[in-house]
Amino acid sequence: AIPLAQRGATVSASDISAAMAQEATRRAEELGVTGASFEASDLESVNGKYDLVTCIDVMIHYPTEKMTDMVSHLASLSDEKLLISFAPKTPAYVALKKIGELFPGPSKTTRAYLHPEEDVRAALEKAGFKIERSKLTATNFYFSTLLEAVRV
Repeated sequence: AIPLAQRGATVSASDISAAMAQEATRRAEELGVTGASFEASDLESVNGKYDLVTCIDVMIHYPTEKMTDMVSHLASLSDEKLLISFAPKTPAYVALKKIGELFPGPSKTTRAYLHPEEDVRAALEKAGFKIERSKLTATNFYFSTLLEAVRV
């Protein structure tokens, strides 16, 4: 959110964690960024109308049946574009998750929900959006698919 505001966008951002919203506010103030506001809110409570709505690395916390409703809600907020990332349900990722479940404990939680890409795409299309770009992002231990969708 801060880099977008630094480039001149007016940004309204939310995080379920009040501490994260406060930290983002602190960082924005430290950088002299004035075009961004941050609030603590769950995604379901976000309202308003925006040119661009982003939902990055949040869908991992929603089971597929709730993900579809979440995409619909996010689509209702966006006049033009949605950027959504999610952990794709692939055989390799399912296997990694199963291995992770063998090591229970608070620091090794595996409550991540994986979503079939076709389900996310279908939810976007049902909400009136068309996929313009798709990109797999990866680090050593984390993979996600990023979809850029535009209103049809």
